Amino acid sequence: MTGDHQTLALLLFSGFVAVTLGITTWVSRRRHGSAEEFYAGGRLFSPMENGFAIAGDYMSAASFLGVTGLIALYGYDGLLYVVGFLVAWLVVLFLVAELVRNCGRFTLADVVAARMSERPVRIAAGTSSVTVSVLYLVAQMVGAGSLVALLLGRTSGAAQAWTVIAVGALMVIYVSLGGMRATTWIQIVKAVLLLSGTIALTVLVLLRFHGDVDRLLVTAAERSGHGNAFLAPGLRYGGNWTARLDFISLGLALVLGTAGLPHILSRFYTVPTARAARRSAVWSIGLIGGFYLMTIVLGFGAAAVVGPDAVRGSNAAGNTAVPLLALELGGGAGSTAGTVLFAVVAAVAFATILAVVAGITLASSVSVAHDLYASLRRSHGGARGEVAVARVAAVGIGVVAIALGLLARDLNVAFLVGLAFAVAASANLPVLMYSLFWRGFTTRGAVWAVYGGLIPALGLVLLSPVVSGSPGSLFPDVDLQFFPLQNPGIVSIPLGFLAGWLGTVTSDEVADEAKYAETEVRSLTGAGAA
Repeated sequence: MTGDHQTLALLLFSGFVAVTLGITTWVSRRRHGSAEEFYAGGRLFSPMENGFAIAGDYMSAASFLGVTGLIALYGYDGLLYVVGFLVAWLVVLFLVAELVRNCGRFTLADVVAARMSERPVRIAAGTSSVTVSVLYLVAQMVGAGSLVALLLGRTSGAAQAWTVIAVGALMVIYVSLGGMRATTWIQIVKAVLLLSGTIALTVLVLLRFHGDVDRLLVTAAERSGHGNAFLAPGLRYGGNWTARLDFISLGLALVLGTAGLPHILSRFYTVPTARAARRSAVWSIGLIGGFYLMTIVLGFGAAAVVGPDAVRGSNAAGNTAVPLLALELGGGAGSTAGTVLFAVVAAVAFATILAVVAGITLASSVSVAHDLYASLRRSHGGARGEVAVARVAAVGIGVVAIALGLLARDLNVAFLVGLAFAVAASANLPVLMYSLFWRGFTTRGAVWAVYGGLIPALGLVLLSPVVSGSPGSLFPDVDLQFFPLQNPGIVSIPLGFLAGWLGTVTSDEVADEAKYAETEVRSLTGAGAA
């Protein structure tokens, strides 16, 4: 990259960081220090504000960088990520948003603990939530490293390492000082920036091909080197039965995983009522749906304008396809328009990463404080003690995410998010569904559902081609590969539901009918909701 690219993009980076730090500082001076303020922003956000914040939380680096890169490299098979990410919101809208808002206060564990023995359930759900959040954070860290390495023209490990460390430090500041209110406003600003940038790029791609989408697709197929196979299923997932099963596994994880993501569930507690939670989901579906339709155009646009070889040459996983597309649409390297467009897109992508990591870090630190700490040391410190622990937990989670982000920096960010979705669908979704809809569900069933999905999901990933035994794995020189699929969802999700059922039917505990009736009434009507 030229010096102009670097200077302008760094100025835009710095501008966004300055604005977000200003928001955080302003909020930190106005906060009251209560758990409701820190965890849920005082429940003062409107459905539209929360819908934009949810969209900002969900439209991550995996979507903007990873999915477009996969479409640019694999065509139709990359597009399947878009379908999974979007369809998942129907599950959230119809089964989760309103019911979770009515039954809980701050976390997933609140919903389950309402009718179970509180301590074991909170420990299990809190552990699962932190694990999912850290996996999701790793994907954002990898995206940040790829982006800034491209911007600075340095692909050395040191450049990426310092980028990941800087992002981790910023996310800790956002969360520990500003809590949910600052995080929400950062996500709203980021959502507006990301949608604006995506609209601009989409319009430029369509203008490049005079509005002829067919010409765009044909050109992408020609430049891909695969011909018409680029526009048909099977380039990435259709080579053999293992690849097809991997696709089914990925699809299950994406469609079912969103409803179990802690940072998405926590957003429904920032609005005053369950009706507002449902309206937030409707707003977010509209925004997210429009965004993903545009990423399809950007992915095929990158294949047609930049070419898969150039994308792969810049970053083997395709994470830099969108910035390279912006550079070419503006006139190429050295052109003023190209420099400006590249810098703007890079800054928007960086803003995306910062906003998403802030939301995920907040959700995981709240789980540590409100679920794990509160269960083990309930008599110490009260709500203020929990908030203090949450701030400290944000630092610890940031350190872990940085370390794992450095380890996984050569993997595609959308693929990494697919793993996080698989763990969320395996460990969090079964216990949530059983708690809301099964009258006879017991404490043992809840604990078994969480661990029965979490442990197999993590274990299968460790024994998969992701970690060892293949050229693109984390440890290519080691071969511990036993499980042939890259995504464990097809096995671990049913195991989570099975473990919950088995734990319940083998338990001596008699389910409390009165508590279930209270939970049912509260979930459907909002009576008694916090």
